[in-house]
Amino acid sequence: MTQPNPARFPARFTWGVATSSYQIEGAAHEDGRSPSIWDTFCATPGKVLNGENGDVACDHYHRLDRDLDLIASLGVSAYRFSVAWPRIVPDGRGATNRAGLDFYSRLVDGLLARGITPWPTLYHWDLPQVLQDRGGWPARDTAHAFGDYAEVVTAELGDRAKHWITINEPWCAAFLGYGNGVHAPGHTDLAGSFAASHHLLLAHGLGVQAVRANVPGAQVGITLNLAGTYPAGDNDADRAAAHRQDGFANRWYLDPVFGRGYPQDFVELLGATSPQAQELVLPGDLETIAAPTDFLGVNMYSRSVVEAAPGEGFLGLRQVHVAGSEYTGFGWEVAPQSLTDLMLRLQKDYNPAALYITENGATYPDTISNDGTVHDGARTRYFQQHIAAVGDALAGGAKMAGYFAWSLMDNFEWAEGYDKRFGIVHVDFETQARTLKQSGQWYRDFLVRAQEGQPA
Repeated sequence: MTQPNPARFPARFTWGVATSSYQIEGAAHEDGRSPSIWDTFCATPGKVLNGENGDVACDHYHRLDRDLDLIASLGVSAYRFSVAWPRIVPDGRGATNRAGLDFYSRLVDGLLARGITPWPTLYHWDLPQVLQDRGGWPARDTAHAFGDYAEVVTAELGDRAKHWITINEPWCAAFLGYGNGVHAPGHTDLAGSFAASHHLLLAHGLGVQAVRANVPGAQVGITLNLAGTYPAGDNDADRAAAHRQDGFANRWYLDPVFGRGYPQDFVELLGATSPQAQELVLPGDLETIAAPTDFLGVNMYSRSVVEAAPGEGFLGLRQVHVAGSEYTGFGWEVAPQSLTDLMLRLQKDYNPAALYITENGATYPDTISNDGTVHDGARTRYFQQHIAAVGDALAGGAKMAGYFAWSLMDNFEWAEGYDKRFGIVHVDFETQARTLKQSGQWYRDFLVRAQEGQPA
């Protein structure tokens, strides 16, 4: 089994853990927070497994100091969290909520007091429901509302928080939310999903402007969920299918962020459903989206292996189960080499100033053993293999600058409710007891060696 060598990583390499607001905070109806699209989605029968919701989640809102101590005990240098828009601007635009700002101010101060660098993400899917009622992400005004919200948050925290992520995984927010409807708000409108994708990217550009204006010495970027795309067979049809999938999941977001505009081959494939055909790409939009950034955040979990399937979906392809491969509890292939391949491809094709793995992890059915430990050997191996793959990418010339494990703790896993556990810390959702898993113990011990520059 591949073991990562801590000595391969530079002394200033960022090691962290990551979470998101709706997945951990709870306190959904407290201190002026308004409903988000996820509150509404969870309340809709049949949308979330077992009818579960994030009303309490990990109760992080009420357990902040204890959770910050938990983070500090891991020895990480950074913590990536997201800010809940409905806590800050309950009506989506307009008046701000002091209680919400104070919570994140305490969070940032608590991290800094423990020697941990805060990495706020401005948007991780919890759009205020009032903005969805006004059109949601398919409506251009939502991007401008985000710009106003970003202005408020960066003005409040920018004197202390210097590393900012604008939007988390716009592909998921756009396609899963508005295309196939498996995420909030649950719409099934392909044209609407591509309208949403454009406005999410526009929001990113407006967010960069807010960070630049309010955060002296800022580091700002976007986080994209990307996956290396491979043809299932050695034939032209499968290679063409892989190229279409890459356009859909990767290039549609990478190209405009890095100043190339939308990939023309995919614009043509979309036809009338493209933002261009809908006349949504206005003069100046592409320049706003391509605002210079300091890093690219990449959420990477698996790879995509596809074969041509004419007539199947708008892409004419299907995902292939690779015989002999290991799969996680989510049915995602464990493919660490694809992380290395992806990072080298990104560096070669787009030349970002720095690359961070802002999420990486795996879900398995965990239980606490009689000895009080969660023996999650498969997750431990997953982290070992993927951190080693980051080291390989670094050695190959990719400007790797950091790695955030997903997730700090088991949480509300969106449409899967509480069934899927990603945490390196186990959470008993009835008692809120936290238990460091074997994978968390390994990560903590690895970071000790990394800080000392010792080999594994």
